[in-house]
Amino acid sequence: MPTLQAPTPASSVPVDLTSPLDTFARRHLGSDAAMIAQMLQVVGYESMDALINATVPSSIRLKQPLKVGREQGESETLAQLKALADKNQIYKTFIGRGYYDTIVPPVILRNILENPGWYTQYTPYQAEISQGRLEALLNFQTMVTDLTGLPLANSSLLDEGTAAAEAMSMCVSVHDGARKTFVVDRRCHAQTIEVVRTRARSMGIDCQVVDVIRGGALKAGEIAGVLVQYPATDGAIVDYSDLADALHQAGVLLVVAVDLLALTLITPPGEFGADIAVGSSQRFGVPMGFGGPHAAFMSTKTDYARKMPGRLAGLSKDVAGNPALRLTLQTREQHIRRERATSNICTAQVLLAIMASMYAVYHGPEGLKQIATRIHGLACTFAEGAKSLGHRVSSDAYFDTVCVQLSGLDQQTVLDRARQAHINLGTCDNGIVVAFSETTTLDDLNTLLWLLETPDHVWRRLDHAAVVPHQSWNTRRTPFLTHPVFNSYHTEHELLRYIKRLESRDLSLCHSMIPLGSCTMKLNATTQMIPVTWPSFGKLHPFAPKEQWKGYAEMFATLEKWLADITGFAATWLQPNAGSQGEYAGLLMIRAYHESRKDTKRDICLIPTSAHGTNPASAVIAGFKVVTVACDSEGNIDLSDLQTKAEAHKDQLAALMITYPSTHGVFEETVRTACDLIHASGGLVYMDGANMNAQVGLTSPGTIGADVCHLNLHKTFCIPHGGGGPGMGPICMTAELGQFIPAANQQVGFGSADDLKNSQTPMNVSAAYYGSASILPISYAYIAMMGSDGLKRATELAILNANYMAKRLEPHYPILYRGKNGTCAHEFILDCRAFERTAGVKVEDIAKRLMDYGFHAPTMSWPVPGTLMVEPTESESKAELDRLVDALVLIRQEIGAIEAGQLDRTDNPLKNAPHTAAMATSDEWSHAYPRSQAAYPAPWLRNWKFWPPVARIDNVYGDRNLVCTCPPLSSYA
Repeated sequence: MPTLQAPTPASSVPVDLTSPLDTFARRHLGSDAAMIAQMLQVVGYESMDALINATVPSSIRLKQPLKVGREQGESETLAQLKALADKNQIYKTFIGRGYYDTIVPPVILRNILENPGWYTQYTPYQAEISQGRLEALLNFQTMVTDLTGLPLANSSLLDEGTAAAEAMSMCVSVHDGARKTFVVDRRCHAQTIEVVRTRARSMGIDCQVVDVIRGGALKAGEIAGVLVQYPATDGAIVDYSDLADALHQAGVLLVVAVDLLALTLITPPGEFGADIAVGSSQRFGVPMGFGGPHAAFMSTKTDYARKMPGRLAGLSKDVAGNPALRLTLQTREQHIRRERATSNICTAQVLLAIMASMYAVYHGPEGLKQIATRIHGLACTFAEGAKSLGHRVSSDAYFDTVCVQLSGLDQQTVLDRARQAHINLGTCDNGIVVAFSETTTLDDLNTLLWLLETPDHVWRRLDHAAVVPHQSWNTRRTPFLTHPVFNSYHTEHELLRYIKRLESRDLSLCHSMIPLGSCTMKLNATTQMIPVTWPSFGKLHPFAPKEQWKGYAEMFATLEKWLADITGFAATWLQPNAGSQGEYAGLLMIRAYHESRKDTKRDICLIPTSAHGTNPASAVIAGFKVVTVACDSEGNIDLSDLQTKAEAHKDQLAALMITYPSTHGVFEETVRTACDLIHASGGLVYMDGANMNAQVGLTSPGTIGADVCHLNLHKTFCIPHGGGGPGMGPICMTAELGQFIPAANQQVGFGSADDLKNSQTPMNVSAAYYGSASILPISYAYIAMMGSDGLKRATELAILNANYMAKRLEPHYPILYRGKNGTCAHEFILDCRAFERTAGVKVEDIAKRLMDYGFHAPTMSWPVPGTLMVEPTESESKAELDRLVDALVLIRQEIGAIEAGQLDRTDNPLKNAPHTAAMATSDEWSHAYPRSQAAYPAPWLRNWKFWPPVARIDNVYGDRNLVCTCPPLSSYA
């Protein structure tokens, strides 16, 4: 049948009536055909195919196109996702266990979660242009320290289960590894127990799940720490003060998993002797989202500052002496400590931490107490009603969760009634568990009590409820959130202005390209983001029965199939909720594979010196010993050294971890040989998926010879970075490794603590089976809208853009590594090391000077110190690429002026960068160069300029004077 076409005027392009006009690839890809032709001419290739053939080794090219399908229109994809979402059933959920329905204040929903000014920021490593986000994170840390009663908190972790596992590792580290037993109370949340047990097994820690309060056997001399839940998973509030005293006398640390909202009413753990507190801030205005993303947290004593995982936002000062925020104590982080790190945490949950902190700012201490008191009042009313119906309540002390022991009524009858009423309940032995939330209504309360009716006891409906919670030993008596920031913005317009003020102090993709090598900061399209806030995705509890999430299940299955096809593998596991967790999960699969073959001596992981810092850290927590492999002068894996070490460790070799293209921005020609060497020695190959943006549609990890890889969905597949998270790191693998993926129908949420204690092979790296499920529609939409051809075109354009920029910059900066035909992959490295000798200019000076031009710096001093690694991505236009190139050329000219003696080596625009508006408009100007050169070094800045809010920050001062909570106002005087 012929293709139908509209009548075509002579001056018009023919329109295909069978295809949508709102196609996505042309909106995502930054340059059109004319721009591409111009860039190819500069690079020296006649066609895109010629460039790709010269760049990507023919031996690893795909023989068949991807099977994703055709490019879909944006409205078509939204309709498809809406149809999937409608297949989910939203019940009133009272399951609890760390996940609760909540109200997202609309001012936070619209102006943070749905705002690209917040969700497209990068991790705040360039602190001078990240001041707004850092202030919000400092608020988060203050909120956590105040509520937990411990003086130091990090700026978020991945989820509560992971935070508990990190606390276990921290306890072992505090004891320098001399104690390798960790005790978990059986009344912790089941999913937390499972994640901790998985981590313990991989790290060789003896994890014992016992009843801590009721006489579980403890060998104190061997125990590093004990984990308890407060309130417990059944809702009971237990007094742990005697336990804390006994543990401390034996040198054991007490870790308490807490509910932040409960801590507005009950004694904070820091006051009864906790050493570490962990938990999730989900119920502070972040949707359940079928498991995530949510910001977890950890707080502890200042003595353990260098042992605590994750990032710390801290107060320092800039060169003018003004207060300025930055990430502090970075020397303890995994990207620096590598295999000596106690954690592999990289991506955190910054965007969600900011939402939670703003929830606390909006409600303030009194508002939070009102919310908590109402929830507790509903629980009290329910408990009294249950008693009046002849049932028994398990505990006299509880916050929001009531465990009811049924009398005259069997559990299944109650559950059947609940299902008919579209209600989800938790269960316990011969009873039910009901967890109340901010969204619970009086109608809900009456329905819940109707479920408990027996022939002898009929519930009489309440028209109102105003139970005043009783005072007891556990009542909180210390104030919290006393800082003015939590007591100033309680009307919508006040909070809106505060949010916008902070947003204006941060540079994001709204302002300019962020050319970070290895981090792939590209367009996060609005169409992709829209479904994230739909209630049909956001209001699902991760432990809801399977029949209620059929839409999610269908989406997961399709996404798993697409990702497997893209990577050339047989299976996909969506659970890891960060790239670092994906590394860990993939290595666990390799370990399980060797153990299934009774090859338990294989514990050596070979890792090139150029690898990401998470690679060696992940290998260690997965139970491997790291042996480094050298790189040659061209930046490639040294095959001779690899062969020598593979042979030397042949009987113990478990895996090789590689990144491809290499972290030096080159498609290594010998990658298949490297994989073959490892396989011949009995090992498997793990591929870090950080550089998949240079592979999709052209080659794949499976084609190259890897056995498993993780995918940074927040890089290649367009889930936004959110200022440092959320991320997603699913893994794809061969069929042989796929057999070790835990079955979804054995999701930990449906088990009891005893079931988990008895399971033999724990394999869960996140608290929810599908990790941060509610952001997976973003990558689903991206892949669907790009289609097979669009995905391949994106990869080609990313490679072209990098080669174009490198070609334009090579007369001004040495390009450190190239492929055999003189091209780079999707990123390239500018060598800036000589400038320190010739002009006294360090790479940091160039990074700070770029802020004056309105740009975030490329990746600095990694993988080679003194360099800049540039990745333009496919979604930036030629005009934007040229703007960044022009800025770098102008900066090189300034360096040349220093070299020629025209600018002073110590007083010049680079050494004093960035220049703030206050500096440029000051009555005094003491520098030898003019204000115009400082503030407006490029012509486009006269049209619009992003002003760095603070001058260069004193990092050393911040480390020596650790302030990681909101400082008193006197410090700003």
